[in-house]
Amino acid sequence: MRMMSHSGRDAGRADTNDDTDIGSDRVLEVLSVYGPVPSWRFGRSLGIDPIGRVPTCSFGCVYCQLGRIAHTTDQRRIWVPTPRILADLQAFEPWDVDVITFSGSGEPTLALNLGELLREAKVLTQQKTVVLTNGSLLFDPQVRQDLAAADIVCAKLDAPSSHMIQLVNRPVSGVHLADILAGLDRFRQDFTGHFAIQTMMIAPWDETEQNEYIHHIQRIQPDEIQLNTPTRPRSLQHEIEARGNHTGQPPYASLPMKTVSASHLTSLAHRIQQATTIPVRCVPV
Repeated sequence: MRMMSHSGRDAGRADTNDDTDIGSDRVLEVLSVYGPVPSWRFGRSLGIDPIGRVPTCSFGCVYCQLGRIAHTTDQRRIWVPTPRILADLQAFEPWDVDVITFSGSGEPTLALNLGELLREAKVLTQQKTVVLTNGSLLFDPQVRQDLAAADIVCAKLDAPSSHMIQLVNRPVSGVHLADILAGLDRFRQDFTGHFAIQTMMIAPWDETEQNEYIHHIQRIQPDEIQLNTPTRPRSLQHEIEARGNHTGQPPYASLPMKTVSASHLTSLAHRIQQATTIPVRCVPV
């Protein structure tokens, strides 16, 4: 298991992929609340983006709809102040949506004020809160405590093996599948809300990969599994509009992604559900 000091394991590491100034006030120029967007999992979802203008994540997934992640890190900080986000959220009253979803321009658990935001958003809107996370920081007890304030947590598990996580998710140095699995397992033990594993498939899995995945799921025991395949194109350059869920051709330059067939998703879902008795949902393809 990785250990990290309060000062940060990689403090000062040059891990940006371009020369964008992530500390500038430009992150505040972008409305931190967006939508509502239609979600096949949650209905009408109002998005909260605690990261801001510069895409920041501990992964650089090959299918990411945001395009190339400008800043890759596993260090937490406040990217957009809580009062700014709550002011943006207030502008959407009366919040005629099904859920308030924390996602947006990167990995939401990188935001040090995530727990505060979840609690304040719940009080303000009286709506269910959802967090979409890649699970890379769940080894951290403070991250698990912050996420405990959510009603629903969907954690990514795209790769059944260490080799595949490097190919598909491309995590920052020091993030390993074993740590992610241990974090998911520990979070599941304590979380009292609805816990789902979300899996994005960009190519069919062979029998060995399927067996490895089922083994991980049997260990974690989520409430639900969500099998997905890229239905949104990948932006060729960063566009803030890519946070949304566009139907048809998006209003920016993009590259369509290869998808897994509906028959493969359905077949895999049936096999997983038979082996684990855990409900499995598939994205409409």
